[in-house]
Amino acid sequence: MPETSTSEQTTTTSPGENAGRPEWAAAQRIVVKIGSALLVDRATGILKKDWLASLMQDVAVLARMGKQIVLVSSGAIALGRHTLKLPAGPLDLEESQAAAAVGQISLAHAYQEFARGHGLIAAQVLVTLGDTEERRRYLNARHTIDRLLVMRALPVVNENDTVATTEIRYGDNDRLSARVASMISADCLVLLSDIDGLYTAPPNAGVDACRLDVVTEITPEIEAMAGDAGTELSKGGMKTKIEAAKIARAAGCNMVIASGKLEHPLAAVGQGCAATWFLAPSDPVTAKKRWISGQLEPKGVVIVDEGAVVALSSGKSLLPAGVKAITGTFDRGDVVVIRTQAGLDVGRGLIAYASADAQRIIGKKSRDAAEILGFEGRPELIHRDDMALNRAHGVA
Repeated sequence: MPETSTSEQTTTTSPGENAGRPEWAAAQRIVVKIGSALLVDRATGILKKDWLASLMQDVAVLARMGKQIVLVSSGAIALGRHTLKLPAGPLDLEESQAAAAVGQISLAHAYQEFARGHGLIAAQVLVTLGDTEERRRYLNARHTIDRLLVMRALPVVNENDTVATTEIRYGDNDRLSARVASMISADCLVLLSDIDGLYTAPPNAGVDACRLDVVTEITPEIEAMAGDAGTELSKGGMKTKIEAAKIARAAGCNMVIASGKLEHPLAAVGQGCAATWFLAPSDPVTAKKRWISGQLEPKGVVIVDEGAVVALSSGKSLLPAGVKAITGTFDRGDVVVIRTQAGLDVGRGLIAYASADAQRIIGKKSRDAAEILGFEGRPELIHRDDMALNRAHGVA
């Protein structure tokens, strides 16, 4: 259930009351979801440049503070249908895909232009929900975004609506942003919406409705509060935001629903504006390790020497040099069991190489792997962030 104190149930929270909220202050990696209705004027089909300029100014301020920002943006279909002069009302699948193909160019250019104005480099990353659910594609997307962030670029993630089908029909941008947040181990997910949070009843339903400031558990009562309402441009509604909260919290990522109608919406979040916070029960790394250890079927076994066991127990990654043998057939990104030569299971991890390639480099130095394989891969066979060790080896 949500928090029940009076201060957390009020619908009139002022910026000063929750200013400096610790979850926001502590967040270093933040994913921001931007809906079509915020970016595109519904009447004219034109990009809201003033609003986007204010958002990018907020992003620039956060970047200067050392925070890493990833944007998950809708808007391609809404912009493209205007350019193509498609009629008002629902589009069929092919029309939606055609509109996305046209609108994606305008959307990417707008982000590039406004990012450049603040000395930021925008990078477009096109994904679908499938890219965040299938392990090998998931790893490719995650590594790309991670590398962009290390390079201080601003990833702008868009659904690849020109080839996607389910996402267009059901409007899963909220869930997609949550999956991106989970994928990159984000600390906070911000859903900018046309409403400033979760209410006990739809605010326009003609009944008294109270905004919830904090939700610490998603109960059936919380789910029942979500309505189906959306606009022509924003198909999601509150139900998909609750689903997004489930995904984010399971990954140890806090989530906040805040209004995007005002300019400088991220600055407003930082000042404690009216919003609903869904607090995660644990940190992203711990949640991810639990997921690796308990929810995936291992595809093979990596047998390590005692030196590797000691290194793993002290928080190190698994290097090829510490591996004596492998069994099974697996691809990059599959789960494998890490086992000692005595037959004791040390834990599980996501392997960075397919079994055929891993077989060729085990027992070798990482610096020699590229020459052996003919391509530059990761120095680790299993990175420590992709590993869940048993309690006996020092990791819960």
